[in-house]
Amino acid sequence: MRRRGLDFRRPVRKRFPNVVWWTVCGILVLVLIVVLSREGQTESKPTISRKPYRRDRIMEGVTVTDEMLSSNSVTRQLTDQISLAKAFVVIAKESNNLQFAWELSAQIRNSQALLSNAATRRTPLTVGESETAIRDMALLLYQAQQLHYDSATMLMRLRAKIQTLEEQMSSANEKSSKYGQIAAEEVPKSLYCLGVRLTTEWFGNPNLQKKHRERKQMDAKLKDNSMYHFCIFSDNILASSVVVNSTALNSKNPDKIVFHLVTDEINYAAMKAWFTVNSFRGVAVEVQKFEDFKWLNASYVPVLKQLQDSETQSYYFSGHNDDGRTPIKFRNPKYLSMLNHLRFYIPEVYPALKKVVFLDDDIVVQKDLSGLFSIDLNGNVNGAVETCMETFHRYHKYLNYSHPLIRSHFDPDACGWAFGMNVFDLVAWRKRNVTGIYHYWQERNVDRTLWKLGTLPPGLLTFYGLTEALDPSWHVLGLGYTNVDSQLIEKGAVLHFNGNSKPWLKIGIEKYKPLWEKYVDYSHPLLQQCNFH
Repeated sequence: MRRRGLDFRRPVRKRFPNVVWWTVCGILVLVLIVVLSREGQTESKPTISRKPYRRDRIMEGVTVTDEMLSSNSVTRQLTDQISLAKAFVVIAKESNNLQFAWELSAQIRNSQALLSNAATRRTPLTVGESETAIRDMALLLYQAQQLHYDSATMLMRLRAKIQTLEEQMSSANEKSSKYGQIAAEEVPKSLYCLGVRLTTEWFGNPNLQKKHRERKQMDAKLKDNSMYHFCIFSDNILASSVVVNSTALNSKNPDKIVFHLVTDEINYAAMKAWFTVNSFRGVAVEVQKFEDFKWLNASYVPVLKQLQDSETQSYYFSGHNDDGRTPIKFRNPKYLSMLNHLRFYIPEVYPALKKVVFLDDDIVVQKDLSGLFSIDLNGNVNGAVETCMETFHRYHKYLNYSHPLIRSHFDPDACGWAFGMNVFDLVAWRKRNVTGIYHYWQERNVDRTLWKLGTLPPGLLTFYGLTEALDPSWHVLGLGYTNVDSQLIEKGAVLHFNGNSKPWLKIGIEKYKPLWEKYVDYSHPLLQQCNFH
């Protein structure tokens, strides 16, 4: 086979079509035209320099500032005059010089108008255009000085005004406290009516008295220590009824509950009538009057002895011995009432009992309280809820620590606690002679130098070192004077309306009244006759 010879011919060049060349050339021409047209537009626009603009604004600000700082500046002089004139306007109004205050205000508006015009046209004020305004304002300021509106006089007047306002506020607070205390101490007409009707019913209905005697003779629970014993010392029929009723309705075993109620001679018949007519789910109720306690006399009870003292009587019942300097709340006669101090004589009142729960009449029960009787007090006498979450509920709040007797015996930061719901171990009470401790401190406070008022301060002294802290949910306080957390109220076993705003009074806190009122049977004939609603 013959080999093919080499081909020495030149390769043929590939040529682009003429259409492609013409297209490329056209595009290049168009691009050139566009570029040239844009350059022409750019050259036709005015050149804007941003840096000079910013520099102008800065320089303008510096010029205004320099003018205000200059001692020869008309603007600054006008501004200072306006500030001083505004102060004099206030003083003139305080002095009841309304005409002068109006003249100052008018001149202030005139000067402010000049400053506003200068700011609008962006040029400083000249001496010529501001001379009249400065002169007129200067004359008014001079006149103000002649009227003793200078700074020293102004300070003296303001101090006098502040002192006057403080005196007025103090007087208003004192009146408010006094009227609030009077309102809290007043017996509502409806309560008075109820007491009168019940007393009339008691003495006019022999069958009612017979029923009461039969119930008392048949009731063997009064001295049975396997029962749950509660005691109340009160002269308020309806409040006591709410305590008994709320305890009974929330109890798992109401037939094991015994209430020992002590009142005074005036309300004794009414109390017996009410608790004889009404039943409370099988709860036994004993009614006594403290006048029947033969051992309760002035030779044994310091409070009764103090009541015989003329100075004490004047302090609590007239207040003339100190020219009214002592607040009315410290002179409330209820603090010398035996119903208030009977809590320190519970073992004598109930000699057969070993453990009782003391309840104030301004509480309402919303849980079963049988668990209180199984609490171990660890050898202590008093089981109570502590109130020292805040510093003002510690011992130094209630006692006079400037007195050496208090200072040497008690820790000022010791935690306070509350009366109103207390568990008392009467066996430990008798063993430690707690009533004797109470007598000791009460006798040393004849001149009221250890504490001022109430039964809580002597209680803090008497049960010092003898109190076992209970879970706070057992006793929720404050519903008679402050706002209480709704969750605490919901969890609380006993709600205490301590304070002046009792739920049966018109001054009671409205949002808490339903918690108490739901245990009042307003359909009861006697309550309707006395306009309870």
